[in-house]
Amino acid sequence: MHNDRKLFEFLLLESAQAGLSWSIILRKREGYRRAFDNFDPNKIANYDQRRIEQLLGNPAIIRNRLKIQSTVKNARAFLKLQQDCGSFDAYLWNFVGGKPKHNLWQSSIDIPSRTKISDMLSEDLKKKGFVFVGSIICYSMMQAVGLVNDHIIHCFIHNDLLNNNSP
Repeated sequence: MHNDRKLFEFLLLESAQAGLSWSIILRKREGYRRAFDNFDPNKIANYDQRRIEQLLGNPAIIRNRLKIQSTVKNARAFLKLQQDCGSFDAYLWNFVGGKPKHNLWQSSIDIPSRTKISDMLSEDLKKKGFVFVGSIICYSMMQAVGLVNDHIIHCFIHNDLLNNNSP
């Protein structure tokens, strides 16, 4: 995936998922899309306290003050990172050398919840002002957007991705 707004969407959703099941967030994805202006970081970065209070009353999203406030903070950090790096896409793909990292897991129990790369990404994002971006959240996002191929080797998708070598 090489679309900054989509990448921001995944970061927002992964952060919202912290401590919850992914299925809850997937069921609320359209609610998040409506509540957070179609995941537009330019609009979200300008949310004020009044808008945050409105979001806290919105049953279509997870109504956690810290997570909502972190979304606003992350939108601001995201825009700054885009200015500094040209794009969020280029920044992220730099962590895997510009192409997907294909792992060779035999079983789903072999798949880690974090890696050295996700540790580095998490640490760097935090230095750049992001919050709710721990290593596990970062690795989950890396899997979701195609930076890593964690399909087990016996899965037909693993070889399709390996042969295609694109996200």
